[in-house]
Amino acid sequence: MRKGKLAKLYTLTTAAALVGSMIMPLAPQTAHADRGVVDLWKAIKPLTTIASAMNTGAHPDDEHSAVLAYLSLGKGVDTSSIIANRGEGGQNEIGSELGNALGIIRTRELQEASKITNIHLENLSEKIDDPIFDFGFSKSPDETLEKWGEDVAYERLIRKIRTLRPDVVIPAFLNEPSTHGHHRAINVITVRAYKDAADPTVFPEQLKEGLTPWQVKKLYLPATQKDYNVSVPVGAYDEVYGASYVQLGEESRFMHKSQGMGRVYDEGPSSNYYKLDQSVVKVKDKETDFFDGIAYTFTDLAKEVAGQSGGAKIASDLQKLQKDGEEVIAAYPHFEAVAKEVHEMITDVAKATADVQASGLSSESKTDLLHRLNVKQAQLNKASAESLSLVTKVKPETGELVAGQTTKVTVSAYNGGQVKLGKVNLALNVPKGWRATPQATTSFNQLGYNETVKTTYEVSVPADADLFQPYAAPALTADVSYSFSGATATSHAVPSDAVAVLPAFALSLSPSATVLNTLKPQEPIPVKVTVKNYNPGAAKANISLDVPAGWSVEPKATPLDFAAKGETKSVAFTVKAASSVKPDSYKVTAVATGGGKESRHGAQVIRYPHIGTTYFVQPAELAIQAFDLKVPEGLKVGYVSSGFDNIDQYLQQLGVQVTNLTAKDIESGDLSQYDTIVLGIRAYGFRPELIPSNARLLKYVENGGNLVVQYHKPEDKWKPELAPYPIKIGEPLIQWRVTDENSKVTMLAPDHPLFTTPNKITEQDWNNWIQDRSAYNPAQWGKEYTELISNGDAGEKEFTGTFLSAKYGKGTYTYSSLVWYREIPALVPGAIRLFVNMVSLHQ
Repeated sequence: MRKGKLAKLYTLTTAAALVGSMIMPLAPQTAHADRGVVDLWKAIKPLTTIASAMNTGAHPDDEHSAVLAYLSLGKGVDTSSIIANRGEGGQNEIGSELGNALGIIRTRELQEASKITNIHLENLSEKIDDPIFDFGFSKSPDETLEKWGEDVAYERLIRKIRTLRPDVVIPAFLNEPSTHGHHRAINVITVRAYKDAADPTVFPEQLKEGLTPWQVKKLYLPATQKDYNVSVPVGAYDEVYGASYVQLGEESRFMHKSQGMGRVYDEGPSSNYYKLDQSVVKVKDKETDFFDGIAYTFTDLAKEVAGQSGGAKIASDLQKLQKDGEEVIAAYPHFEAVAKEVHEMITDVAKATADVQASGLSSESKTDLLHRLNVKQAQLNKASAESLSLVTKVKPETGELVAGQTTKVTVSAYNGGQVKLGKVNLALNVPKGWRATPQATTSFNQLGYNETVKTTYEVSVPADADLFQPYAAPALTADVSYSFSGATATSHAVPSDAVAVLPAFALSLSPSATVLNTLKPQEPIPVKVTVKNYNPGAAKANISLDVPAGWSVEPKATPLDFAAKGETKSVAFTVKAASSVKPDSYKVTAVATGGGKESRHGAQVIRYPHIGTTYFVQPAELAIQAFDLKVPEGLKVGYVSSGFDNIDQYLQQLGVQVTNLTAKDIESGDLSQYDTIVLGIRAYGFRPELIPSNARLLKYVENGGNLVVQYHKPEDKWKPELAPYPIKIGEPLIQWRVTDENSKVTMLAPDHPLFTTPNKITEQDWNNWIQDRSAYNPAQWGKEYTELISNGDAGEKEFTGTFLSAKYGKGTYTYSSLVWYREIPALVPGAIRLFVNMVSLHQ
């Protein structure tokens, strides 16, 4: 199979990342005659080496994608990527999900990206609201490890290293001041773990669980062409894949759609560079690759054990496996021939495993060899299924279950190859406490070409089943075992989408967060509860609200009848606070009772073509923040959203008349009808009509309007002259932000209307902010602006351009780098009071 044909299959002119669609199609895909050949090569290439490598990073998209593609797809190295958190603190370029919901999206994107580069992925973060959380930008590894819990993060990393036992470890970033604190933190603990993973006194409890110390052979750090030990030729072109490793890596990066990742690269030479930081083997200054001086093949491994007591027989076994691997490769691309060689190797791996277990080798050598043989067995199982064109599936009747439900799940095996398979067994795996009962035979004597065998299981979900956890292993999987050419292999299958135990009645409240103005404590709070029935059929429920003591709610409860699963209905309530309500945080919880079940959770469905369907189950709560707030009557605001914030929704809740401005409104509408126009964060970069219409916006200000512009990056097409008086954003961006949400703020112009009207802003209003203070602060600005605040991180020079306001003609222009898009949805009182002042300047 030559490159011309395959190059068409792997064209990079689309961002669809075709390789990923081959592995786990989420929608009907066009069939390609070459994909079986490519997937076969991907499966058998790892059989040629016993080497392993690990890349560590902080967030989804930190992985060195081109190098991972080179190692895994190009060299067949057992390659793993360890990512700390889920990216919850970032922005979303494909939807409105933020926080944990965004973390779920980014995790699924990372999983799909990892399939394309054929690597093993794991995260240090284990669950929703895990301590290892993306809490936003940090300048310090110390701050990062303090917030994550240094012992927690370090124990989990050591555990990963001792479990996966990589020969080479490569942190994705350096520990240098110009780098994100999360990236620096991962570097710090990865470098430290190089020695500590081999020290039995470090986390000795892991040894009691069955893990053993592991000495990584080499630790490399990212480097430059000026000073390096290893040059990785990621620009090399692979004829089988019809792409370079840079291009293959970028195909995986296109999966990070919520971050706008993925670029189209032309063919041509390029390299990534790495510096050897620590090593247990001696090597030359310029190495040929990461594995110089390390056992790379079974032959290398045989040489290491041959001289040990009882090692001669094992060395012979390993040499046989080396020959097996070479014969598998030599048989490519003939499927049946490859399958025979693969199954011969399966037999030989089983023999080698038994011989190692019975040998007199040292415990350390046994553990190492058995680990590598286990890895090889798993790789051979994949190679067997690909070479035999065996397609295994597990298909649930429904992916949306409730506790106590009984459903059906079908396990099937299809033989697309030309040879018969024998002793086919279909097994369904379910969580502890669940029951799976086959409704027909699970064993079949043979499976011929173009034939399918299947078994349906009746699956009972226990009444106390846990609700869906998006970061847990799949609830349902299948193992299909079969024999061919004298050896048995197993194919592992997972459903194409998540199988989730959801609340019997999923509840969502609108609004989900709101302000209670303590100046008007008896003003009613309208609450709409939307209920979706996930029971398998008709159901009845009573819907009510749990409110704080002394508060009232009408009606007390409302009954709902659902005719079928999936039906959605809504109920309206009116909540009133106690007359003596004090400034504080309060919660209102929706409750559904029916059929002996009580639900207090919602189920947010997260569905995108590139990641399929998953869910975010969370408490069905309305967060209420009570504080004093003055809002001018009849205030009209035109909001220009970039899609990255929802501040407009919160302004509407406060009683502000908000209009979301369309392109037509901005280009030719009557802007004078608005007291204030607000540009959302990064609006110039994502609303193409803004720059051509900028003169209209400035004319609006000149005629007496109030224009509020939130932060921008230089790449958002921001130019200093977009403002009435120049504003230049500071670079590099990492140095122009304040990451400590508790940092001191000094009001430089305390008598300015922004601090007095209609709400008096005091030092208290700068308390309880979250995640950050400001981002992408200006470095230079015109003398016409009033510098409103001074603020900075500890030990750094304070910024005075964070909050700028100037008169322009009859109106006012305000530019603010404060992170309103985080503070206002979090109901931070001071941020809301100050934002109301900003949009009230016209009045």
